[in-house]
Amino acid sequence: MALDLQALYPKLIHLMLDTVFVVDRDNQIVFVSNACETLLGYRAEELIGTPTTDYMHPEDLAITRASITRVMNGQPHMDFRNRYIRKDGGVVHILWAAFWSEEAGARIGVARDVTALRKAEEELEFLAHHDPLTGLTNRLLFNDRLNSALRVASRGKQTFALLFLDLNHFKKINDLYGHAVGDRVLCTIARRLEGCVRATDTVARIGGDEFTVLLTDIQSREAASRKVEQILSVMAEPLGAEFEGIPMPSCSIGVACYPTDGVDADTLLSHADDDMYQIKRLRSVAS
Repeated sequence: MALDLQALYPKLIHLMLDTVFVVDRDNQIVFVSNACETLLGYRAEELIGTPTTDYMHPEDLAITRASITRVMNGQPHMDFRNRYIRKDGGVVHILWAAFWSEEAGARIGVARDVTALRKAEEELEFLAHHDPLTGLTNRLLFNDRLNSALRVASRGKQTFALLFLDLNHFKKINDLYGHAVGDRVLCTIARRLEGCVRATDTVARIGGDEFTVLLTDIQSREAASRKVEQILSVMAEPLGAEFEGIPMPSCSIGVACYPTDGVDADTLLSHADDDMYQIKRLRSVAS
């Protein structure tokens, strides 16, 4: 007995883990497969007769409408991503493959939930640009932001400051209390540094106990010096009770100001680094 494939197709569509959408010329949903309830939380009868735009994330409407136009002009779009709002208010990231069927007079799309994939991509992107211990900007992203600051400052004849911070005798904490405690101290320092700057500034961890701070739109060396004094004051505060009396390490901070101390990234970093080591040497001599 021959199989009636035509009769099997609807059942096969409803067995698919991805969701099949059929949308007419007026952007009204005329069919969705059963997987849609898992994807969006709506049953088919709740969606049929309503426009797809009702469920799209508002921030993705423009790019989605551009994709719809492309598909209706006869250009299949096989790798389009956007976000939809679920019935429960959650956001789902969707990967689409869609084409226009002139015979059916409808746009046919297959939607795949890639929310977990998008989350993994965001985590990888974050790790590529941030220090895994403290969550601060890493050297790579800091260098990008420094170069961006140089371009902006050069065009607008603005000034900014670069700070290079090194902890004094931090190795003693690792040696006496262990690296786990040292890591907690570094995280505390990271949060304190972030609390000293504006959202437009950047704090980075570029080495074991070395940090840089990019202070945008600093008007003078005196303003940079005041910021250094603020950071030193905050860093001098004792560690919390959870550290059980472990001393907060002091720090040495070098400063470089654009354009006085350099007009390129390497020169500014070198100047701030040299300034920091000079302060560290003076501290060592004084003690």
